[in-house]
Order: sequence, then C-alpha cells, then structure tokens
Amino acid sequence: MRLLTACGLLCVVLSILPSLTASVAVMSVDLGSEWMKMAIVKPGVPMEIVLNKESRRKTPVAVCLKENERLFGDGALGSVKNPKVVYRYLQNLVGKRVVNPQVVEYQKHFPEHQLERDEKRDTVNFKYSEEINYSPEELLGMVLNYSRGLAQDFAEQPIKDVVITVPAFFNQAERRAVLQAAQVAGLKVLQLINDNTAVALNYGVFRRKDINATAQNVMFYDMGSGSTTATIVTYQTVKTKESGTQPQLQIRGVGFDRTLGGFEMELRLRDHLAKLFNEQKKSKKDVRENLRAMAKLLKEAQRLKTVLSANAEHGAQIEGLMDDIDFKAKVTRAEFEALCADLFDRVPAPVKDALSSSEMSMDDIEQVILVGGATRVPKVQEVLLKAVQKEELGKNINADEAAAMGAVYQAAALSKAFKVKPFLVRDAAVFPIQVEFSRETEEEDGMKTTKHNKRILFQRMAPYPQRKVITFNRYTDDFTFNINYGDLSFLIDRELGIFGSSNLTTVRLSGVGSSFKKHSDAESKGIKAHFNMDESGVLILDRVRQMCSNLHFRNVFKYVHQDEEEVPPEAGKDQDEQEEKPGEKQEPEEKKEAEPQAEEQTDKADGAEGKSEVRKIKAEEGKEENKDKPQKKSKISEDVRVELVVNDVLDPSIDDIDSSTKKLQDLTNRDLQKHEREKSLNSLEAFIFETQDKLYQEEYQVVVSEQEKEEISGKLSEASNWMDEEGYTASTKELKEKFSELKKLCKAMFFRVEERRKWPERLAELDRMLNQSSFFLTGVKLIPESDQIFTDVEMKTLEKVINETTVWKNETVAEQDKRSPTEKPVLLSKEIEAKISLLEREVNYLLNKAKFAKPKPKPKPKDTNSSSTENSKTSNSTADSEKVIPPTEESAAKDEADAAEEVSPAGEPPTANEQEPMTETVSQDAKKTGICDIQALYAHRT
Repeated sequence: MRLLTACGLLCVVLSILPSLTASVAVMSVDLGSEWMKMAIVKPGVPMEIVLNKESRRKTPVAVCLKENERLFGDGALGSVKNPKVVYRYLQNLVGKRVVNPQVVEYQKHFPEHQLERDEKRDTVNFKYSEEINYSPEELLGMVLNYSRGLAQDFAEQPIKDVVITVPAFFNQAERRAVLQAAQVAGLKVLQLINDNTAVALNYGVFRRKDINATAQNVMFYDMGSGSTTATIVTYQTVKTKESGTQPQLQIRGVGFDRTLGGFEMELRLRDHLAKLFNEQKKSKKDVRENLRAMAKLLKEAQRLKTVLSANAEHGAQIEGLMDDIDFKAKVTRAEFEALCADLFDRVPAPVKDALSSSEMSMDDIEQVILVGGATRVPKVQEVLLKAVQKEELGKNINADEAAAMGAVYQAAALSKAFKVKPFLVRDAAVFPIQVEFSRETEEEDGMKTTKHNKRILFQRMAPYPQRKVITFNRYTDDFTFNINYGDLSFLIDRELGIFGSSNLTTVRLSGVGSSFKKHSDAESKGIKAHFNMDESGVLILDRVRQMCSNLHFRNVFKYVHQDEEEVPPEAGKDQDEQEEKPGEKQEPEEKKEAEPQAEEQTDKADGAEGKSEVRKIKAEEGKEENKDKPQKKSKISEDVRVELVVNDVLDPSIDDIDSSTKKLQDLTNRDLQKHEREKSLNSLEAFIFETQDKLYQEEYQVVVSEQEKEEISGKLSEASNWMDEEGYTASTKELKEKFSELKKLCKAMFFRVEERRKWPERLAELDRMLNQSSFFLTGVKLIPESDQIFTDVEMKTLEKVINETTVWKNETVAEQDKRSPTEKPVLLSKEIEAKISLLEREVNYLLNKAKFAKPKPKPKPKDTNSSSTENSKTSNSTADSEKVIPPTEESAAKDEADAAEEVSPAGEPPTANEQEPMTETVSQDAKKTGICDIQALYAHRT
C-alpha cells in the first residue's frame, strides 16, 4: 500500500508539471456573422472542436448586456423579452462609417438598437445608455474573450495564441477592426486567415497523399448566414529549399456577395410570418411594431428555414406571440422559394466572378465543394448545380467546421510549441492597392505643370505575404503621397457602396527640404518607402528612408528591417521617380531595382516557392542592412518626419484601445464579483437546508446532545430568517462571514459523525495488517539460522511495532467504548492510518531486503575418509535442503499447518479447530497481499 501511495503521489506530481510550465495550447476562432466555432490543439489533443457550456459545437455570436450581468451565446439569445440589450451580427458593422449602406440596412433589420456616430473615428457605436456606448469592436472583443474562456475550460489550461478567420472580402479597415477587437480581448493573434483559405487548407491537409506535381483546381462555394464566397484553389506539390517537396495551395480566384446568405432568407420568412399573423386579425395591433414579437418571429423563421430544407411544408407555432395570443400557420417550401426568388437568382454571380478573377473556365475546375450552412437549402443547390454544369456537387467536407479546423492547423504551424507537416499557403489580395503622388514639372517653354503618377503595389489576386519598395528620386523638398485601392470596377454598385473609401492613407513627409539646406553637402539618392502586406492581409508602411551618399536620414518608425521587392515604374509611364540623375552613379542593386522586369521575376518566384520565399527574404536581410547603414564618417539626421493620415477609418490610438480594454475589464470584474456573490449565496443557502435536515438523521442524532442540537437548530433558523429578509441583498463579505460562523458552530458535530463513519473500515484494515504482519514475522523466524538474512534487531523491531500497535488498539477502543457518542472521540481515524503505515513500512523494509539478498554459499563437501557421524550429518543437511522447495498449493497448506503447529505452546499440539481458522485466514491474506509467503521466498533464494 505504501508503494501504491508513492506511485499515486508521482502521478499527481506529473499531472501538475504541465500547469507549472508556460501554456502551449493554441486555438482558432471561425468568426462568422451568426455563429462561431472554436478549435484547439494541445499536447495529446490534435485539432479538436471546442464544446460550449451547452455541449454544442457552435456558439451564436451574440452578447446580452443587462444592468448587472452579461450573457453570451445561447444565453444571450434566450433574452428575447428584451431585444434592445441583445447585440448580434456584429461582423456587419466593424470598421464601417455611419453612412455605410450596410450600417443603414442593419438599422432597418434591428430597429431596437440606437446607433450613433463616433465623432472621433467617424464610426458607428451602439448607444447603451445616456452615459455609456459600445463600439462593434468592443462588443466583438467581449465575444472573443468569451470564446477564449470556453477554449480554456475545454483545454484545461490558459490560452492566448489564436488564429481568427475573416471573410476574404474584408478590406483593410475591417481587418484592423478585428485585430483591435482581439487586442481588447487580450488575445495574441498569430494570423488573420481568410475563411475560404482555412477551408481549403483543411481540405488539403486530409488529402495530402492525393496532391502531386499536377495542378488540381477545386472550387469551394461557401454560403453562410451573412455572405457568399466562391473560391478557386490550386493544389500541387512544389520544391522548397528548407523542406524539399511539399504540398501547396494557392488562391487563384475569389468571387463574393456580401449580403447573400441565410440571414436574408430568414428575414424574408420572418416578414412573411408577420404578415400571416396580421391577416389572422386576432389583434388590432400591427405585430411589426412590437420589437419583442418580431424577435420571436425571427427565431421561429430560423427554425422553419432549417426544417423546410428537409420537408415540403411545416407549421410555424409560437405561444403568446403578442398580447397572450398564440400564432399558428403553415408554410410550404414553394412559398419560401417564392419569397427568396431574387436571392436565388444571385447564387451564380460569385462563381462567375471567381472564374473571371482567376482567368479560368468551368472546364478547368475538377470539383465544386459546398461549404456553409445555407448551402443546405435545396433551391441553392439546384441553381448552383445548373450554373457550374457539373454532374454533382461535392459534399465531402464538414460544411460547418472546416474553417475552424483549417485555422487551428495553421495556428499549430505558427506556434513554436508544435511541429506539423508543412503545407504551404499562398493567399491572394482580393483588392488591388497602389501608390499615387503628384509632382510639378517644368516644360521647355517654362510652364509648370502638375503630373499625377500611379505605382501599383499589389495587383488583384497578388499573393501575400509580400514586401514592396517604392523609390522617389527627384524630391528634395517636403511632399505627400497617397496609398489607395486600385481599380475596383469589378465590383457592382452595391458592393462599392459597402466597400467604403478608396483612399487608405495619406503620407506626408516634412523636414526634407530643411534637412537638405542644413546639410548642403548631402547628395540625394532617393527616398524609399517600404511596404509590407503581412500574413493577415494587412498593409503596413514599415518606414520611409532618405538615402544620401554621405548622410543617413532616419524617420520615426522603428520596425525590423528586411529586404522588400522594389516596385518598378509602369511601362510607358514617366520614370522620373526611378531614373538616375545626370552624373549620378547608383549602386548595382539600385539599378536592378529600377528594371521593369524585377517585379515580374519576384512574383514568379513567390508563386513557385510559397513561404520559402519569405524565409529567403529574411535570410538576405543582412545585405540590405549593410547597404543602408551609413559609413563611419556619415552624419545621422532626424530632421525628416513622417505623418500618416488614415482616411478609410481612423486607426484607434493607444489611448482608445486602453480605454476599451479598461471598459471591458470593468465588466469582466463585475461579472466575476457577481459570480462570487451568487456562489456564496448558494453555498450558504444549501448549508442551512442540508444541516437542518441532517439534525433529524439517525447518525447525527446519536452524536448530538439535546443542548447542542437546540443551539445549532436555533442558529440555523435565525440564519434562514436572515436570508429571507436581508440575505438576498447582502454583500459577498456578509454572506461569507455568516457561512463561516455556521460552519464553525457545526464543526464538532460533523467531525464526530465523520469519525464514526471511518472507524469500521479503518479498524478492519488495521486488524488485517496486524494479522498479516504477525504471520510474516512467524515465517521469518522459521528460517534456519544458517540461512537467516534478517538480524535480531530487525525482527525485534517488527515484533515491537506489532505488540505496541495491538496494545494501543485494544486500549484506545476500550477507552472509546466508555465515552459517550456526544463527546470528542479519542479513537481518531488519522491515528489508525498512521499505525497502518508504520506496520507497512517495517514489513516492506524486510521484504525488500529479502528480495535483493544474495544466497549464502553452500559448504564444500568434506573428504571421503570422514567419519560416519559427519556423513550422517551431511546427509541430514542435504535432506533438509531438499525439503526447501517452492511450495505447491497442497504443500503450501501443509506448510501453513506446520507453521501453526510451531507457534503453539510447547508440548501441546493444536487441535483441528485451532488449525483451520489460522490456515484459512493466512491463505486468503497471502493471496491478497503476497507479503506472508516468506518460506517460498526463502526457497527461491536458495
């Protein structure tokens, strides 16, 4: 038992070790407009979907802000009685201005919410009260923080690293808004991954063996709750310098419809149900003016849409829809399809756009795979199948969980704690980005004209992550350039309106002219602007540098310097921003950067090597660093300053993020305090009722005197009355103090009951241990003196422990029998356990010694001329040694009987009645524990 205890302790220590180290688990959040799915990877748990508190695999993206609590997921949706405090479909609002058509449409769908303009950022806020408002990013941060809590509970360890999915059509403002929400939630975003890319990654990971050097084109058609996206992906193996030949996916074409999804169908169905209710004329009021009733109808419409996907007709039913009036109506699938006819006409458009952007035809596509919950609508599949002209649509992927599983695979790949098989991902920028600037030029006749120039940074469907550099050669004074979206003519008017401003950032460089005047000996070699589109698809202006022959200007940016691709001037355009000045000798690298074919070559390499190209760029980092570092004699000027003016949606400042973080942390602290108070209240209430009931149970009545019972009962009744009058408004501190007072009062009673429960088992265990130890000691004493491996001190020590334990047990039990059950017991379970442990220790010590003891050498045979007496002794000794053999079951029983005879008083052989109980008990105990078979152990040793 002691050995088992030690093993158990070791297991406990090993189980604690992971919690003592840093958290290594990572998670993904597939952030949809209506639902979110989380997945985790931790040691021993590869890629598993997180179950929420209701044991569901997906959770509604919803938050309910009541006066004193917050509810999330299904709990938030359950608050249909007050829809004003339930916030949903937040993805449609992040990163958008108040005048955005999608914001206006949101206000029509949810008139219960009051939206107002954020004067500082020109974005939209939810007005919660006169003093408090919440931005969509703050509410989304609450949801992300809740998702992390679910993942941590599921993983049983803290998690901070996350990969979040976003729609492929999210622009720069929307992507930055999601990053802000994650930052407010305290999450470290490893990457924002496009949801269509995550689906493609999940599909490819599980079909790695089917991918070869031949390109395979697959289209994923994803219709979710809020939007629809069609994506063309090319799978093939490529060679990389780091990992050899590896599979790769490349996004080739994307088409989308921001407002085509299951939610729009549900709104049509909701309005149809409202119309049917009004036509029944059971109430004089218009149900469409009742916000609570419309929330109930929307919930029923969601259920009805799902049922109609499998049935030709179904009945809608809501109890007490309005003014305690029940609502019943039958809706057919044909009626539903008629309501959404114009939506179904829009189903093929994303397919055509994806083919157009990839410059492919349907003949190049091997398979069309359905993703998203809304693709389960039969009419959607019917229209899509006709549009793609395939025999069937692929359904060999989990339409709900593919994005979450692909994103968590990417999270494991990006985390340093896991090693996964490489799968290269080449995502693509859906919207082109360019740099625009103007410069005054002087014509031959002396007239000055302003020339407008454009340089494309990222073309449509350009792969990323990627770095670019643009050099401005002829600027010796302050100037400004703009970073804008490129040609967006491929977007329809509705999408252009939702898209927002085409201007991303205005960059103003000041101090350039004054620096040249101050350092007149400096010779300009151009101003370089370094751009980076990272793994999340977010464009960053890393730094702007003024390159001079003997002067190095340094701006305020502090980024890690890496090589970027130099953007060449466009063919046929004026190259004054890239050309050499007369008499100027440029470095060979700069000449190379000015070549028109430079961009084309790098793009080709990027497409062939995927992520390895990024690693290659990092490996060549030192070249650019050494080239840009000034010589020892060069001066360093900090006169040049760069000012960024973000025009699409103003980036939040550090103060804004800190304010949002504090606001959310205050709400979290309030929730924790409320949870702690409810826990204290429930514990106190349960203790009062349970203890009052126990006072009438027999085992408690035995140990409680009348006086003590009366005192406890009175205090419990007093506490119960206090709970009814003041307890439900009392503070957490008061509740804990009251609970502690009652526990202290009942402590002695609970102790006496607990001890009496433990006595039978503990005493029986002590009796068994005493019996086994005594028999073990008897066996030890039977070993011949010539072969004895135990010392007298060891045997006497065990005998002393046995005797002292027996005496203690008999005296303590006798003393306890004299005491009243209402008195404090003298027989304590912990003391019994200590006696058992002491016996185990002594017996195990002797067993281990016998196990590892070496047998004594046998005496050498004497000369043949020895006396007959010696021969006789030798033969007797040999005979005795031959008797010591491993016992069979029959011989073991005989040995036990002989052992019983040996311990009987001298001259008085034991009777059969005395032998049988001893033999039976010893045999059973020996089979259970094995510690009494000392003779077999001795025979094996010899």
